[in-house]
Amino acid sequence: MIISKNNNDSNSPIAFFDSGVGGLTVYNKVKKILPNENYVYYGDTLHVPYGEKSKEQLLEYSDSILKFFESKHCKAVVMACNTTSSVIYDDICGKYNFKLYPIVQSVAEILSTLPITRLGVFATSATINSQVYPREIAKYNNKIQVFGQHCPEWVNIVENNTLTDLDSIATVKEDLDKMLKNHPDKIVLGCTHYPFLLKILSKFASEDLFIDPAISFAQYIKDDLEKAGLLNSSNSKPAEEFYVSSEPEKFKIASKMFYNLKETPKLLNF
Repeated sequence: MIISKNNNDSNSPIAFFDSGVGGLTVYNKVKKILPNENYVYYGDTLHVPYGEKSKEQLLEYSDSILKFFESKHCKAVVMACNTTSSVIYDDICGKYNFKLYPIVQSVAEILSTLPITRLGVFATSATINSQVYPREIAKYNNKIQVFGQHCPEWVNIVENNTLTDLDSIATVKEDLDKMLKNHPDKIVLGCTHYPFLLKILSKFASEDLFIDPAISFAQYIKDDLEKAGLLNSSNSKPAEEFYVSSEPEKFKIASKMFYNLKETPKLLNF
């Protein structure tokens, strides 16, 4: 499921892509447990949010980004975006010269082991409509009932850094109240932007109710790279590069909630 055609150079970088800052929730956790790796991150901020885009648009955007990662000789690419993992992973798997890690498919088996029967999923419209969470979890455990709910405003709340606005708080609470009517045992934050909203969510429900898949996903990536003999063996100082397709300064400001960028990202369009 995860392996595409491989670049077997263990010293090559690990790349991440997302529609914006959301992927930093995964990036931060991977970097903490793999501090010696080289990294490349691309935030497609010109086209955010991905959740409202068509499959054809997602394929077009992703192909340009993934070809860029090939030019950087990346050994692995993390699809730090639930929407692309849900909608286009099957179409792009095997096309590129690196290992490919889709977040939803990678964590589904882990979610299936939870001692629960009712699982809520907050996600974008595209992810919910794809039915990827119930489909992937059912491969391992068909006794978990999955309740999906799209949250159309949440990505923009994070990207625009309006988490403290009363309207934003009211929007998040309204979506949470709808989900709680399903009496979920746990709720997956099924978009990498959503952990930024935990401070709001935890005002109205126990923080233990929510699952950030990035934690399990990061460990999965480390274990798989180690198994493949692809962990960086170089003694050189690790490097990181950040690119965005629009508004680099805005990205840098919004990113501070999860990761402190040392430099402003480079602007790169295809």
